Amino acid sequence: MPLDVAWRAREDYKSESQCKRTSFAFYRAVRDLLPVWLLEEMRATEALHWEEDGRARAFAPCEALLYALVHDHQAYARHLLRSYPSRALEAPSPSFRCCACTDAAAPHLALAVRHERVAILGVMLEAAADLSEDERRAFLDGHGCMHSGGKSALHVACELARAECLLALLANGACPYVTDGAGDTPLDCLLEQIERSGDADGDDARARRACLGYLLLFMPAMRFRKRLQLLEDAARWTRLLGERAYGWLSGRAPPTLLLLCTRTLLSARAELLESLPRFLRPPEFRLQQWGVVE
Repeated sequence: MPLDVAWRAREDYKSESQCKRTSFAFYRAVRDLLPVWLLEEMRATEALHWEEDGRARAFAPCEALLYALVHDHQAYARHLLRSYPSRALEAPSPSFRCCACTDAAAPHLALAVRHERVAILGVMLEAAADLSEDERRAFLDGHGCMHSGGKSALHVACELARAECLLALLANGACPYVTDGAGDTPLDCLLEQIERSGDADGDDARARRACLGYLLLFMPAMRFRKRLQLLEDAARWTRLLGERAYGWLSGRAPPTLLLLCTRTLLSARAELLESLPRFLRPPEFRLQQWGVVE
């Protein structure tokens, strides 16, 4: 192995302290957006991280991708995802997890949404298209660890009002009915944020309305836990959501013909959203076309 040859004179090259030094050096190199070739050379020949079982390990593509996501190193993320499409999307080793939860999904999607790495998210979704159907479904709808409440990437997008990330996930097949550890759907999570904030004016409120509009486009059936609350407190939720959106969510009013037609089109080929005429697209922060914003 090149690594063994390079470090033959150093008996401690796989010690815990040496692993911490090389791991931090690799982290800083990604943070400083160093060239891809140099990062890959470091990953292949010198950068090691220390596992909890007392072993030194080289960085796998999925672990290097976590660093690229955190620091928005788009070129390195593209290289990893195109050179190692399946390995880059695997779950990382236990030392990269926040807890001992072994059934949690790979954290890359949720991390991309949390840090709003829209460009890298798009490349990740392209790479996921080559996975088997079961692997792709597990990747898109996977639950986070117990510390995150078992939230999927869609839940994180709704919680943080990441409208562009939410649309990308939904358009690539993420299920809008997936539930977290408490049994809440992404729509429940979004409604909780709207309720908590009172949906005051501002960019955050507009982003939440955009998220609501995108969910309505991809949810032909209104299945969510908070629906009973909407029915029991109609006046307050009508004020928060607007009369039309409240009517659709509560089931008291049918959606518009335009929304139904667009929903049918997207159910067949979601990628057609980008090719729709401009007046038919759901604007990110202006959803009067669908009646979500009064």
